[in-house]
Amino acid sequence: MDDIHFERHFRTPYSEGYYIMQGSSLQSNSRLGTIDIHFTTTAVHGTLILEKELGEAELTKLIEQIDEDLVLSADMPRDDFLVSVYVGKDMGFYSDEYFAEESSGGSEYEDEDR
Repeated sequence: MDDIHFERHFRTPYSEGYYIMQGSSLQSNSRLGTIDIHFTTTAVHGTLILEKELGEAELTKLIEQIDEDLVLSADMPRDDFLVSVYVGKDMGFYSDEYFAEESSGGSEYEDEDR
């Protein structure tokens, strides 16, 4: 796929997460999806979440690019790259801080706990 690049979101000793960005300029740069990659002793597992549907040819090219740019460059031994693909939309980002603010703000959940 043209103009695809990856922005690392997180990294642990055996996994990495990336935003998949499409576009070459700030004005046309948009998120195509995310990929979480998990390295095991024999295989690499990927969870690919796209924010729009792609045709089969585009999808296989994207997976090949992920393999070449992210998986093989990690220099971890592997027998196979297994990818689960989903299409969805971002519904929000939640953290402990969000829930702490909600409960301290007198939300309806606070009353249910009493």
